[in-house]
Amino acid sequence: MGAAHSASEEVRELEGKTGFSSDQIEQLHRRFKQLSGDQPTIRNLRKGPSGLADEINFEDFLTIMAYFRPIDTTLGEEQVELSRKDKLRFLFHMYDSDSDGRITLEEYRNVVEELLSGNPHIEKESARSIADGAMMEAASVCVGQMEPDQVYEGITFEDFLKIWQGIDIETKMHVRFLNMETIALCH
Repeated sequence: MGAAHSASEEVRELEGKTGFSSDQIEQLHRRFKQLSGDQPTIRNLRKGPSGLADEINFEDFLTIMAYFRPIDTTLGEEQVELSRKDKLRFLFHMYDSDSDGRITLEEYRNVVEELLSGNPHIEKESARSIADGAMMEAASVCVGQMEPDQVYEGITFEDFLKIWQGIDIETKMHVRFLNMETIALCH
């Protein structure tokens, strides 16, 4: 009884931290177990700053997944905007690998190359060209017309917000919970 009470207390705590329902937490826990191979942590394939592989536990996984929860539109306009900004800050930090508050061309290239690395039809040079073009477009949105000798230092968070202005983040960054029984019937 004590263990069950402790587990339900832990679920309630996770509900409060993440905004997920207990059913959603259960679904995400099953997915976490699949991804981790039934281990207590998921090891990231990239090397962390210390040279060791990064690991995340289930609570870390839920915290990350909470950024992909749909924004609750019943909240006030100010709260919706704060939620949107939190999602964009999370996304910004995925690109800003050295956490200096600026996405440099090199950091952006690395992310684009990593994202496109699974596509055998796109070579590394093509990925670099895509990143270079996107960075030039970001510079034009954030700085305007640049002088030929002017160097764009990179995208700040404020620049990032300008770039995403008018784009519905909900259609780009969200998680959907599917009916697991329906999925089981498809296999």
